[in-house]
Amino acid sequence: MKNKPAYGIESVDHALHLATLLLHEGPLRVTDAAARLGVARSTAHRLLAMLVYRDFAEQDEDRRYVAGPVLRGAAAPEPVADLRRLALPHLEALAARTDESVNLMVVVGGQARFVASVESPQILRVGDREGRVLPAHLASGGRAVLACLPESEVMELYAGSDSSDSQVADVPALLRDLRRVRKQGFAVNDQATENGVTAIGQALACPRGMVPAAVSIAMPTVRYRRDRLPEWTRDLATTVTRIERDLSDSSVHQNIGAL
Repeated sequence: MKNKPAYGIESVDHALHLATLLLHEGPLRVTDAAARLGVARSTAHRLLAMLVYRDFAEQDEDRRYVAGPVLRGAAAPEPVADLRRLALPHLEALAARTDESVNLMVVVGGQARFVASVESPQILRVGDREGRVLPAHLASGGRAVLACLPESEVMELYAGSDSSDSQVADVPALLRDLRRVRKQGFAVNDQATENGVTAIGQALACPRGMVPAAVSIAMPTVRYRRDRLPEWTRDLATTVTRIERDLSDSSVHQNIGAL
């Protein structure tokens, strides 16, 4: 897990965060950017103006900011803005029920990227993970998504991989683990990505065309108790079902509007 540098420059961090949002979530208005960063509207406007100046952003005909030439040449965007919007109220409800931090992540290739976080109200808690990237085979939500794939796809993804972030030394062992995850319906990451942090993840059944996603509950390992696992997984399953329902309703409405 990457730690924020002690010498971090906040304005640079904000600009990079905005660039990530534009690439992966699509158009933003100044008020949207200010809300996501937790800064004043004037600050968000200055940051976006600098991104435009350096071709990381540009404005469309509706005066919204979109990914500019530099970002468009980097990678294809993931359609996650609607997913995040629909999921966020359910993540907040789950965090309130469990008193632990809750995350939404998407999985692309061998990486799990956090697109939303709701922090626990407790003093000792797992912090905001939004924007972070973890190896999918180690993150709880990433493994839950991988368990939904045919084993042939998992083998193709990891066999001979040159990426240190997604490299798996023992693919057969990973496949055995994913079979257990598939059978039980959830995955547990017990300090595999960060010492002192344990997470429980479950995959979403997303509509066709949407990037694979998962929800996780993350907590300090000192609060993780196996006897509470059934309670946590029930809460997690309820949240996942509600997000899936809203995604399905949204997909139906969009299809009707396109007719």
